[in-house]
Amino acid sequence: MATEDEPLTQDIVFDILSSARRRYVLYLLRTEDAPVELTALAEDVAAWENDTTVNQLTKQQRKRVYVSLYQTHVPKLEDAGLVNHDQDTGEVELTPAASDIDQYLNPGEREVPWQYLYLPLAVLGIALVALSNLNVWVFGTLSNVALGIVILSGFLLTVAAHALVWHTNRQQAPDDLQRHT
Repeated sequence: MATEDEPLTQDIVFDILSSARRRYVLYLLRTEDAPVELTALAEDVAAWENDTTVNQLTKQQRKRVYVSLYQTHVPKLEDAGLVNHDQDTGEVELTPAASDIDQYLNPGEREVPWQYLYLPLAVLGIALVALSNLNVWVFGTLSNVALGIVILSGFLLTVAAHALVWHTNRQQAPDDLQRHT
């Protein structure tokens, strides 16, 4: 399929995402900051598919999903370069390449155009410095330290909002994987 040197093609991405089980595995791994054991991953997928909790799963439900993940889905995700599966520990984790498919998981999700927020903020900062140096109105009374604090505070608030939105979107399940009960 794909290698580190060659990017994911749209055909590969669509093939990978054609399975709800693989989409859910990618979602679950995306919400974790550490590798996840394949057994735990299989239990979470089985619980989702059977609309129940992990504690209420039958042995057969667990086994059916585990075998499917082990034999088919995780190897396919690994071949595409989206996950690493350590056979010895049984742990599965996302690779950096997995972020390339996020745009396909929630195509209706509105992305905030952060570049259009940072650019005006930078222009505003430059304008404030210019107005301060030209002693225009109240801007001329601002010290360099106060001016720096105002400008950096604007950037800090924007970066904090950017990080919060990114983290929230990362934790959100794709629309077709959400349970509507």
